[in-house]
Amino acid sequence: MAFVVTEACFNCKYTQCVTVCPCDCFHEGEKMLFIDPDPCIDCEACSYECPVGAIFMDINVPEQWTEYIALNAEMAPQCPSITDSKPALEGEDCKAS
Repeated sequence: MAFVVTEACFNCKYTQCVTVCPCDCFHEGEKMLFIDPDPCIDCEACSYECPVGAIFMDINVPEQWTEYIALNAEMAPQCPSITDSKPALEGEDCKAS
């Protein structure tokens, strides 16, 4: 199992989650973050840090976002690793809770 970044991250890209990841699983795409499922140890730290509720354990991803499970696995190896926080994109659909 692994955690998955879903649609709520798209156009937001808050990065608080990357700073708490003990395995450096996060990768930065142009419009969102991705989690590499292979090194993910299911610690849940990232899901608690996400201000928009975009991160779920793969078995708990809402049905409308299940395609993000494969998308994270596909895109993470193609994108650079990210371990430090950066300013968010603050897209108009971003609603930090």
